[in-house]
Amino acid sequence: VTMEALPKDLEVNEKSPESKDLLPSQTASSLCISSRSESVWTTSPRSNWEIYRKPIAIMSVGGAILLFGVVITCLAYTLNLGDKSLKVLKMIGPAFLSLGLMMLVCGLVWVPIIKKKQKQRQKSVFFQSLKSFFLNR
Repeated sequence: VTMEALPKDLEVNEKSPESKDLLPSQTASSLCISSRSESVWTTSPRSNWEIYRKPIAIMSVGGAILLFGVVITCLAYTLNLGDKSLKVLKMIGPAFLSLGLMMLVCGLVWVPIIKKKQKQRQKSVFFQSLKSFFLNR
């Protein structure tokens, strides 16, 4: 196989099923639009659980991982274990501590961001109604 023949061998037949999957049926802009959450486009009111469930889940998982890291770290420094297991616990404990703390903080920061977006959305709806009121006269 020469270097010139190699690319021809690797080319996909245009009528193959794989090439049909790769047709540009959706452009980048349509993919971007379809990836947005529907809550941006709908005006139906959502409950607090629907709004805050993701940050609550992130904070809960982060808190659980943080507590697990605290327990593992405490066990590593209080128990008299073998050299190998002590070394492993001293590495894993702080790793879980930092991962749990990071997730917990991400969830805590997410809540004020959601509140700010809710206020902006309410202002936007108010100004849209004012605009439509004055323009439809």
